[in-house]
Amino acid sequence: MNGFVGTSADDSFRRLYADNFPAMLSYALRRVSGLDDAADLVADIFLVAWRRRAEMPPGDEARLWLFGVARLTLANHSRGEQRRHQLSERLRLELREHLITHDPTGDLVEVRAVREVMAQLEPADREVLELAVWEQLAPREIAVALGLSSQVVRARLSRARNRMRLLLENTSGQAFSDHRMARSGHVRGVPTMLEPKEGKA
Repeated sequence: MNGFVGTSADDSFRRLYADNFPAMLSYALRRVSGLDDAADLVADIFLVAWRRRAEMPPGDEARLWLFGVARLTLANHSRGEQRRHQLSERLRLELREHLITHDPTGDLVEVRAVREVMAQLEPADREVLELAVWEQLAPREIAVALGLSSQVVRARLSRARNRMRLLLENTSGQAFSDHRMARSGHVRGVPTMLEPKEGKA
């Protein structure tokens, strides 16, 4: 994404929305149950981001800032809140169209199984692992999104990966078969103990 200097707030936000809607949709689908909940969460993320747009940093860090907004919105999200702004209905329509063309729920059964295993991690460790594996953020990027140091993020990632290895090794049948993991090196939706991206801190 380019910097926002010299553009209107409306144009900057439209660009943020267009560039990051798929990522926010994936973020929501992996963390809540049901498409309606995911649509509500995505709507809330962008509504909060719009209200806080004065805090939005320039350039590539705007995307990481949005993950921070998503994290806080998820923590405060609950069904049955006040009626959604008109933006919410537009997001639902776009969500339906996106699902028809891309169908990101094809692996929902395995994603659920993965979530059950990841639920056994400490919340702070699980959060950084989700961002590294599902959102493909490097430790440095996770640190920016969560307001932590890269050292803290790396320590949590290492702890989470080690714990996941043990949990997956002890999981028999069901979503994780030994021959699949040996052949592909990953469980769909969660690459097996993803290592940090090469060349990225």
